[in-house]
Amino acid sequence: MNLFDNIGHCRHFLSPWKSLRQCPFCLYAFFAIMSRPYYLLEETRLRKNLSLIKSVAEHTGAEFILAFKAFALWKTFPIFREYISHTTASSLHEAMLAFHEFGTKAHTYSPAYEEDTFDQVAACSSHLTFNSLSQFERFLPRLHQMGNSAPSVGLRINPEYSEIETELYNPCAPGSRFGVLSDELPDELPAAIEGFHCHCHCESSAENLARTLVHLEERFGRWLPRLKWLNLGGGHLLTREGYHVALLEETLLGLRRRYPNLQIILEPGSAFGWQTGSLFAQVVDVVCHRGVSTAILNVSFTCHMPDCLEMPYQPAVRGAASVEDSEAKNPKEGDFVYRLGGNSCLSGDYMGAWRFDHPLQVGEEVEFLDMLHYTNVKTTQFNGITLPDIRLLKQNGEVEVLRRFTYEDYRDLMD
Repeated sequence: MNLFDNIGHCRHFLSPWKSLRQCPFCLYAFFAIMSRPYYLLEETRLRKNLSLIKSVAEHTGAEFILAFKAFALWKTFPIFREYISHTTASSLHEAMLAFHEFGTKAHTYSPAYEEDTFDQVAACSSHLTFNSLSQFERFLPRLHQMGNSAPSVGLRINPEYSEIETELYNPCAPGSRFGVLSDELPDELPAAIEGFHCHCHCESSAENLARTLVHLEERFGRWLPRLKWLNLGGGHLLTREGYHVALLEETLLGLRRRYPNLQIILEPGSAFGWQTGSLFAQVVDVVCHRGVSTAILNVSFTCHMPDCLEMPYQPAVRGAASVEDSEAKNPKEGDFVYRLGGNSCLSGDYMGAWRFDHPLQVGEEVEFLDMLHYTNVKTTQFNGITLPDIRLLKQNGEVEVLRRFTYEDYRDLMD
């Protein structure tokens, strides 16, 4: 056991400086690790989101389950289990994480199941959704062999309607590989199909859902009365400030009144981790070329914040104002405007620009806000760049280091 194994369990760590000085262990540890980047998850904020989600579930009778594709920090699952009972998976490893670490079988969907892993996936699943009728027909005999332990079977449907503007995240774009179209379904569904799964939202509003249901029922309403469940997928950002929670509840209750036979399921990811923590980085150099100042950090956008480049979007930085990149190229006299650059060799590993109220210095900390959902699960070790620590700020003020990444993590990944 070493310094870093113990640091998160000392009550003085990251407490006020007066307490820190009284603990030699913490004083040494403070300077030893504060120069490392880290994600900091705040338990109080997480519980606030969980409480709201649980409240909506109780008011509507719908079940909300955690989507691992957005949040899979399994050491926090004991907190989640106080509020929800199930999770959703899209691969063998996610299904295994649900079964072994969350403690319940997963609601599983995959664009295509594979022959050599299907039995394992099914064994870890309570609900299993097929993307196509051909996959359903191919694997149905394998499910029959499982007898009473087989998961409830569903089909993913495509309502051919979505209000997602970024095509990269639009599962209902023309020619999409996701889901079965209404004109592809037989008048009588196979008896084994007990549910439908529809996903066509991304950080969307209650109004988006209400409009989507109109299109969904138009195309698939004739099959809904004979099903047992309807999974409305993810992208319901009910924990965002300004979200119309009352409309969500009204919409879900109306759906249940129209189809009392259906168990309604929603599987948001971002809503659970929304605004629950930050990514902290440090400035390691400041370079200025042709009038453009770039603060190079010990984190990477492509490795640690890939959605910023994929979406794309410019994250919020505490104490700085986002400005047009043109201001970085032509800063006014007395302005402290910087691009923020990552530490990988990818040319496009930078974002810009932000105005600070002071000149940035080497060693200074930069905090990227709201960096818990869709970050840890999408990080890479491109260039062998070390992943940031994952830390938990507990309700009592203690900080626990949930994970510290090392050279061995990179080496073993490349084995």
